[in-house]
Amino acid sequence: MMRIALSFAAGLVFGAGILISGMANPAKVLNFFDLGGIAEGTWDPSLAFVMGGALVVTAIGYRLVLRRPAPLADARFHLPNKTVLDARLIGGAALFGIGWGITGFCPGGAVPALGLGRIEPLVFVSTMILGMIAARRIETRAPSRPRAA
Repeated sequence: MMRIALSFAAGLVFGAGILISGMANPAKVLNFFDLGGIAEGTWDPSLAFVMGGALVVTAIGYRLVLRRPAPLADARFHLPNKTVLDARLIGGAALFGIGWGITGFCPGGAVPALGLGRIEPLVFVSTMILGMIAARRIETRAPSRPRAA
């Protein structure tokens, strides 16, 4: 039960941060990517500040948390151990970036935006889920290869 409560609290804080920072607004995100708009005054650097702040908080958080022998709600830490840049990672990152640049949504901004009552986040999240299902089906039909845990 504690694990669920902690997960809920973390998700609530994350979602609130996304909404407060304006990152659930795709126009704000797309204005960051519009580097050509610098001369016209439409470029919005706020996404860089949000990302920079998140990196600082994460770096400090990792340093503090990893001093503990285990997390609060699990027996051990589950950190990524894969260090190889493979086609799946690069392809997934490319698809993520292309989708973010086209729609102005990333999963972290779209899920909290579902609560705003607009159709765009619903369409984005629905198609994202369909893409996840398709990727899983393609992966299960592909020849077996080692998977990261």
